[in-house]
Amino acid sequence: MPWLQLKIDTNRDLVGPIEDALLATGAASVTLQDNANQPILEPPLGKTPIWVATRVTGLYEADIDTDKVSQAINQSLYTPLEQYYWEQLEDKDWEREWMNNYHPIQCTKDFWICPSWVEPPEPEAINLMLDPGLAFGTGTHPTTFQCLQWLAEQDFENAKVVDYGCGSGILAIGALLKGAADAIGVDIDPQALLATRDNSERNNLPSDSIEVFLPKNCPDYKADVTLANILAGPLAELAPTLNALTKPGGKLCLSGVLDTQAETVMDAYRDWFTFEPIRQKEEWVCLVGHKNL
Repeated sequence: MPWLQLKIDTNRDLVGPIEDALLATGAASVTLQDNANQPILEPPLGKTPIWVATRVTGLYEADIDTDKVSQAINQSLYTPLEQYYWEQLEDKDWEREWMNNYHPIQCTKDFWICPSWVEPPEPEAINLMLDPGLAFGTGTHPTTFQCLQWLAEQDFENAKVVDYGCGSGILAIGALLKGAADAIGVDIDPQALLATRDNSERNNLPSDSIEVFLPKNCPDYKADVTLANILAGPLAELAPTLNALTKPGGKLCLSGVLDTQAETVMDAYRDWFTFEPIRQKEEWVCLVGHKNL
């Protein structure tokens, strides 16, 4: 089915009214994107910030009258649109197009992340089968990749593992495929807990090898390895919690941290952990600590 897109370049003050106007004139969806290379890497908790310069895109069925839609949107705003244009969206098999964007990711020589619809490049390697979904964590982002790369280098034989902020469950599942005895996944999002269970089944793990919990229900668990790929602010706040979950002599792997935030995060844990040299990919770092005996 062919579609038309109306793209509007605007400022943050007009984003809300423009979004309302697009939906009121029949837009099937509205998307927002940064229009001035202004990434928002760690918004405050509970906030949904909008870029200073934002591109708003409305998606319409191809048989609409573009002149009438443009006129209706302009009439609904207190100031006329200055920069906008219509374009035809190429008709494609979007499900196939989406799938084509994901490829196997090699973390180490014998550890891969593979979409379920792709034949693993190295059948004899450890192949973590994971499909992109609603929960964060596919291995493509530097934060997740660094955790996986570190994880792939470790000996997890018979280890007990916590994946705090588990998202897709990718880190806990990776540890289990590496020989961990059992794992728990913790996340504030119920969708993440469902995704972790689904991805565990996709990797043919025993049903009792991983349990998932909301933070308020997290059990008293002593892990050999605690993994947390979240963001710097929550990681610092969670220091007492993650310390309590890690047994003396255990390992801690933290990611989701910008290089400028590394010292602040490590300072929150230094009463209990001694850190290895920082691992870095682009502007993101991975922090590995050992709990003092």
